[in-house]
Amino acid sequence: MTRFAFILHPITAADVARKFSFARGLPDSVVEAIIAHIPAREISKITGVQSPTGAEAEGWFVGCTLTTRQFVNGNQRRALRKVIESARLAQGMGAELVGLGAFTAVVGDGGREVAEALEIGVTTGNSYTVATAVEGALKGAEVMGIEPAEATVAILGATGSIGRICAHLLADSVERIVLIGRRSDGLDEVARELADGSAKIEISLSPDESLPQAQIVITVTSAIDAVIEPEMLRPGAVVCDVARPRDVSVRVARERDDVLVIEGGAVVVPGENLNFNFNFGFPERTAYACMAETMILALEGRTGDYSLGKRLNLDQVREMATLADKHGFRLAGFRSFERTVTDETIERIRARAIEHGASLGDPRPIDGRVQTG
Repeated sequence: MTRFAFILHPITAADVARKFSFARGLPDSVVEAIIAHIPAREISKITGVQSPTGAEAEGWFVGCTLTTRQFVNGNQRRALRKVIESARLAQGMGAELVGLGAFTAVVGDGGREVAEALEIGVTTGNSYTVATAVEGALKGAEVMGIEPAEATVAILGATGSIGRICAHLLADSVERIVLIGRRSDGLDEVARELADGSAKIEISLSPDESLPQAQIVITVTSAIDAVIEPEMLRPGAVVCDVARPRDVSVRVARERDDVLVIEGGAVVVPGENLNFNFNFGFPERTAYACMAETMILALEGRTGDYSLGKRLNLDQVREMATLADKHGFRLAGFRSFERTVTDETIERIRARAIEHGASLGDPRPIDGRVQTG
């Protein structure tokens, strides 16, 4: 049985306060200053991961005590040292493979420097994250009655490792792709890579202007604050938010009952006796795709490095989707702002979108891989 670990970190200081009473009532800056000096720690033991093939795996969640803001705005070398400290703790606990969650996967050249400091394999989990993001966005389009082959897809964060590969996977499936980012040279490079696909490719530095054109949006930025506001979306749009923290403002949930926002990268993990022994806000047996990739590799007995660097390998993404199927992982039901999206919710969104002028076809039924109930 292969043993793995997955490194988590608090998204905000409020996450720390929910777990530790000392942080309640303190300013965020004080909480962050305190936790920066707390060593990495085991959070929980993960048991009961079992593939239909009979393969089994177990592991641990390990906590890296920095918030997203500290990863983005703080000392980058210190952040890298903290991630390496967490990974070495996992190695010492017996893990043969470690997954890097959220912003721990960003520092150190997309995990490469962490891997160089360890004697065990490292993965960012980004290959399966990409595969599930694209699958989820297309499934969302189907239930809304959007025909992908006739749709415009906007990818926000298109020059990043996840956004770039999402564009590659969609280049022959949709009519038009708008690549949105902050640097025109990086966007031009991605556009050139997609030149042989059937989709028309455009680039944009302005989400405000480009997002309203898209029926399907995949957003994967590394922003600390929300970047998609209610006025940026067209009626009937499907938005797959893969970013953590979220790219989509909570105002969208309050003010736009005519768009479908889904959380990207949530999957059901196989194993009748599965137990994470930790509540990170998902239903039972549900995990982020980046976590799942670590488990899939463990079930395969693969303990080498995977999904590292700032440019993902398209072949690895496709291989990971195949391995996920083999071991019984599948997309979880749609969730939006931590709530389950039901069939009734989708029908209400469709009806409101049509009232507001959206041109939607007949929705397709969901197959066994995605269930909205």
